[in-house]
Amino acid sequence: MLRRFARIYVVTLKELHLDNKLHDEPSTVTAEHGQVLVDGPDGVAVSLTPDAAVETSDRLLEAAVEARGQDLAATRAEKERAARKAG
Repeated sequence: MLRRFARIYVVTLKELHLDNKLHDEPSTVTAEHGQVLVDGPDGVAVSLTPDAAVETSDRLLEAAVEARGQDLAATRAEKERAARKAG
């Protein structure tokens, strides 16, 4: 008798990153036949409904603002450490 087993993996979003590349070129986005097509780096391509594209856009903007804030906070902390060290 042939038995089939399913393996269930639980992973976090951080574990899903397939590479550690940080891409600095924006994706190409077009609208065709009522769909939003996104062509990203390394051959990433996705087709979204207009509603999904709008929500994705909102989420991307929120995350970009948060990441920019993290960068600014890290830069400020580094400058403060350097000033304390020099001072």
